[in-house]
Amino acid sequence: MADENEVEETISQITAKMDMLINDTTVPKNVRSAVSTAKAQLNVSGDRTVRVSNAIYNIDGVSNDINLPPQARTALWSILSMLEAIKD
Repeated sequence: MADENEVEETISQITAKMDMLINDTTVPKNVRSAVSTAKAQLNVSGDRTVRVSNAIYNIDGVSNDINLPPQARTALWSILSMLEAIKD
């Protein structure tokens, strides 16, 4: 994904998915907190690769939480996939 506009569009899609998880009360609090932290790291200024890597690290840490509802796990994997696509 070399086009900067495509990357920004993807980041806004990721942010929207993150917001859905953050506002979903069926998702455990620790997962919502990790997603919220990842969202904040994704939206700070600085090198995009570093921001995306930090977001991936936070989400990956909770993506296998035993208490995670299946639809939330699928959403997390989708977010991780989208982040990996724009990492470089």
